[in-house]
Amino acid sequence: MEAAVEPLPTDDPAEGDAAAAAGPTRNGSRYGLAAFMVVAGVMHFVVPKFYEAIVPSWAGDPKRVVQWSGVAEILCGALVAVPKTKRVGAWVTLVVLILVYPANIQMAIDAGKPHDAESWAAWIRLPFQFPMFAWALRHTK
Repeated sequence: MEAAVEPLPTDDPAEGDAAAAAGPTRNGSRYGLAAFMVVAGVMHFVVPKFYEAIVPSWAGDPKRVVQWSGVAEILCGALVAVPKTKRVGAWVTLVVLILVYPANIQMAIDAGKPHDAESWAAWIRLPFQFPMFAWALRHTK
């Protein structure tokens, strides 16, 4: 006698059979994105000077920019984590990631031509932001 195996439920019944099959993986990815955003946001308050140093001059007062972006990232993580707000949270996350990208560019510019581990890290970090955009975009569907 063979036991019936049912797919694990997803948190959105409207997603259908395909989502039911991918549910655990998709939810793990979503929770990972949520955790990443919350941790990133909290870090704005733990080591604010690091973030303040990379705020482009045109963006305004670095302290306020870092505080607001930290709050925004924490909010994004919370929205992505909650099933009912996960899609809007993913869209807001994508927008926030795009809005903070200039700080990554500023960090690379300030580091100058790659010559040591820190400057290389600043430049290598730039293309790695695009998978982050894709990660958020994946959860908007």
